[in-house]
Amino acid sequence: MSDQNRRAFLGQAGLSLGAASLSSLLARDGLAADAATPIGLPPGRDGLPDLPAKVKRVIFLCMAGGPSHLETFDYKEELNRLDGQPMPSSFTQGQPIAQLAGQALKVQGHLTKFQKCGQSGQTISDFLPWHQKMADDICIMKSMVTEQINHDPAHTFMNTGTAISGRPSMGSWVTYGLGSQSDELPGFVVMTSVGGRNPQPIASRQWSSGFLPSQYQGVEFSGSGQPVHYVAPPPGVDVAGQRGLIDSIAAINQSRLQQFPDPEIAARLSAYEIAFKMQQSVPDLMDMSDEPQSVLDMYGAKPGDGSYASNCLLARRLAERGVRFIQLYHRGWDHHGGLVKYMDICSGLTDRPTYALIQDLKQRGMLEDTLVIWGGEFGRTPMFQGKGGAGRDHHIKGFSMWMAGGGVKPGISYGGTDELGYSAVEDVVHVRDLHATMLHLLGIRPDRFSYPFQGLDMRLTGVEPARVLHDVLT
Repeated sequence: MSDQNRRAFLGQAGLSLGAASLSSLLARDGLAADAATPIGLPPGRDGLPDLPAKVKRVIFLCMAGGPSHLETFDYKEELNRLDGQPMPSSFTQGQPIAQLAGQALKVQGHLTKFQKCGQSGQTISDFLPWHQKMADDICIMKSMVTEQINHDPAHTFMNTGTAISGRPSMGSWVTYGLGSQSDELPGFVVMTSVGGRNPQPIASRQWSSGFLPSQYQGVEFSGSGQPVHYVAPPPGVDVAGQRGLIDSIAAINQSRLQQFPDPEIAARLSAYEIAFKMQQSVPDLMDMSDEPQSVLDMYGAKPGDGSYASNCLLARRLAERGVRFIQLYHRGWDHHGGLVKYMDICSGLTDRPTYALIQDLKQRGMLEDTLVIWGGEFGRTPMFQGKGGAGRDHHIKGFSMWMAGGGVKPGISYGGTDELGYSAVEDVVHVRDLHATMLHLLGIRPDRFSYPFQGLDMRLTGVEPARVLHDVLT
């Protein structure tokens, strides 16, 4: 077959992601490069993990829009004392401000009360009553900083360690380094839910594999309707016809791969294999009829409704089935105005399911080898912004996130901001430090984990120093 005819054939055939199982076929024909590794199973890198791994997987709970640290975890008496007064210029002069630039800045006190919670006495707001119940399970980092003050670049920075588009996401880095634990599901799965004020769009490039082989990109699952686009066979295509077509594609691609070891050819083979297996595994994953009603009630989940609660339950089910990196976005935390109203909405949708996920993982013995991370792309200002009621602007100089699970000290707070919650001043945690700590817990040395691209050894943590947060690790 000529190259031109081959390209036309693949271009037409590639419109369907349905696939037949290729491992036995290729082994039969003597074409399998490594019979011990199924084609659908993305391999990890040789020599990894290169540290003792504390966890096997990551569940990243992204509160998209930027939840206010001053209404969640960071209580400041001085903020209440100065409520309504001009914001001292010593805090803000020369500092990046998003939509409050050029305006008269006034201090906005806390818009809720805080409680000392659990045996640890961690301070958590009344917006998060279920978080208050799990104060002894989480490590709250109160000194986070990032570098991008608007939503899309800030998400890009949180996911990739840089604001430059086209770089691999952290989930892709993790699956590239360690491979997948499942040969029936992707190693990196993303789910989204909506509820709150001004839900910002989340571009699919936030879970792109960038310059890494495309088999490591995230796959978006939908909590309602068809769970994965284009996996089910199109109407009129039977299994036998699909099998014949894909067998032919497999033989051509494998032959080409032997001549030209292009990772994208291997990625195509892997994609067909995983797609076929997903036709069987995804319906089982999404069928929650085997979940006791008590579990559904604990999460507040109604299967198929696309809610954050249902996505949290799906995250546990994905983790049980060996998915390496699971990322949940809840869109609606952009509270420039109406902060009390929308905090009630967002917290009402996410607080209890997050608690349920942590407790469910604990009960099943899975939290000890799972890292759970909660937080947004940035925080909110201590200054007032009113658009339909009191609100807060974007803020990058200090905000809060938390971690829980294997290797993380539970029931502690780490770092701190100044007396108004404006700048991180104690044990500052950069986003790259969070990435470095995540990799370390997975058993990967972040300073040695790289991929050659355009003449450079590229890393998730970049070229600037990134530190592992040993003080919060067991």
